[in-house]
Amino acid sequence: MCSHQPPCPTADSPFHHTAAIVSAHPEQGWSLLCNGTIVFDDTGELLPDGRVVSPQRTPGTLATAA
Repeated sequence: MCSHQPPCPTADSPFHHTAAIVSAHPEQGWSLLCNGTIVFDDTGELLPDGRVVSPQRTPGTLATAA
């Protein structure tokens, strides 16, 4: 799928989320990467084979009401 040089990581690579963005939809909260992965603003991912990667949240990153 990727025509970049050097090529983007494949969807099976541990670094698949670093592939180039080919279509960004910030108003909807997601982007399509060159390797077919869809990444969401909440850090969740949908891989081309249908597998879901849950959001990777760390403690203390949620906003609190003042």
